[in-house]
Amino acid sequence: MLPKALLLDLDDTLIAFDHGLDLQQCWLEACNLHLSDTHLEVIPTLVEAIQRQARWHWSDAERHRVGRLQLPEARRQIITEALRQSGILKTPETALQIARSYGKLRDELITLHPGAVDTLITARSFGLRLALLTNGASEPQWGKINRFRLAQYFDQIIVEEDFGIGKPEPAVYKHALELLDVRAEDAWMVGDNYEWEIAAPAKLGIRGIWINPAGKSSPAGIQPYLTLRTIEELKHELTRRID
Repeated sequence: MLPKALLLDLDDTLIAFDHGLDLQQCWLEACNLHLSDTHLEVIPTLVEAIQRQARWHWSDAERHRVGRLQLPEARRQIITEALRQSGILKTPETALQIARSYGKLRDELITLHPGAVDTLITARSFGLRLALLTNGASEPQWGKINRFRLAQYFDQIIVEEDFGIGKPEPAVYKHALELLDVRAEDAWMVGDNYEWEIAAPAKLGIRGIWINPAGKSSPAGIQPYLTLRTIEELKHELTRRID
């Protein structure tokens, strides 16, 4: 049986950050742009320090919540600490320049996951109502939505900064259900983040569709309604339920 509505995540669900995107190379290029020749030999070590510091920074839920709404500043803090660890003395402005260059290089390379648009078109053709729920600041998130012309496929779009709160807060999912005029049990939440797209909405009665390309084991507790490798598999699952 088909749901009446789909709530969909954006980053790493519809938009791909792992197809032809070499994050390490983006960091290398950004650092080369803003560090003098005297530092060239230590740039690979600096990039390792940046990536290590980034993993630490984003591992904390509160730092993640604050940082995703102020991404250039969060990256500046990460880079500043990595510069210090690497013994490179630079001003905060240099760290911010590296952060901005990295963000630009990365964003130029992102793509839609194969089959993402076809899946949205298929869902709409079956009469499903669609809402996009994305965490982050308004400008970069709407930039991606507009770049890939995604708004035309959705009945509602909820961006964290616009709404005031983001996933996994219950109010976000409730707001989406209200806007779509559907009950929780008639909706599926689709995304790659187990906590945000599976565990949290399940507490409200929304069925979670876990996009899990790495084939990770589900954490103990709430199980996904479906586990899929790609967003394209969702199209096939919807079609199967129509046939």
